[in-house]
Amino acid sequence: MFKRIAVFCGSKLGNNPLFETEAIELGKWMAEKDITLIYGGGSVGMMGAIADSVMQNGGKVTGVIPKALFKWEKGHQNITELHEVEDMHVRKRMMYEFCDAAIILPGGNGTLDELFEIMTWNSLDIHSKKVILLNTAGYYNHLLAHLEYSQQQGFIHGNWKDKLTVVDTVEIIFSTYGKDKS
Repeated sequence: MFKRIAVFCGSKLGNNPLFETEAIELGKWMAEKDITLIYGGGSVGMMGAIADSVMQNGGKVTGVIPKALFKWEKGHQNITELHEVEDMHVRKRMMYEFCDAAIILPGGNGTLDELFEIMTWNSLDIHSKKVILLNTAGYYNHLLAHLEYSQQQGFIHGNWKDKLTVVDTVEIIFSTYGKDKS
């Protein structure tokens, strides 16, 4: 069972209400399973939704936010622990170091950057952390098609499906990773 999961997601909520609903459900599940949320430290968008959900359900939240984004992402003041760091590189490195696994929710360029960096580090054996892509409402379908095309064109080492688990709902995460390992 994972004890600390990094969640990479948007600083906006997006246009589909299901994105926020799934973030809230994931946060509730993490709190119930005593899994600490490691995330980008913001109080807005998907980031705020999952952090608030974990905290409201009695869980622990560690945020890591760059100084330059503190106002933009509204650094969350009501979480267990908030680290204000110099830049995005330090943020990502700390989040990877703090977590046992990562879940990627819908988001924009920053979320994609985080996804590709953690996948790259897995491919290069810098770490071997479980990476789960939550493809809520097919949000990542085009990206997954591109990964498959890149694989077919010979630009991806190994099989990307070995490094990235794709699920369509939070329920699948619960049923697959929610069981205590005894």
